[in-house]
Amino acid sequence: QVQLVESGGGLVQPGGSLRLSCAASGSIFSIGTMGWYRQAPGKQREWVATITNGGGSNYAGSVKDRFTISGDFSKNTVYLQMNSLKAEDTAVYYCTILTPTRRYWGQGTQVTVSS
Repeated sequence: QVQLVESGGGLVQPGGSLRLSCAASGSIFSIGTMGWYRQAPGKQREWVATITNGGGSNYAGSVKDRFTISGDFSKNTVYLQMNSLKAEDTAVYYCTILTPTRRYWGQGTQVTVSS
């Protein structure tokens, strides 16, 4: 049984910052990539950022230069530092890990950007 638990969501004003955390536990033998997706009300889930076991990272264009993904593959944890937040960043944020056998998802954490 593999579980991913996110934390760090909340309400923040435009221009503010939040740091999301995600810890994976259970029978995990190898993680190739860790990442974040988000889903805004009425929209499809969209990719936000990915970090690879080799240290590379990639970002969606809408968050590049504002968000930073980091991770510790030895501890199965991934983080998302979000700066200069905008109203359009409001969404439920999901962490995900990709192993050789399948992808796992967390339950999501709400991020609301509003004044």
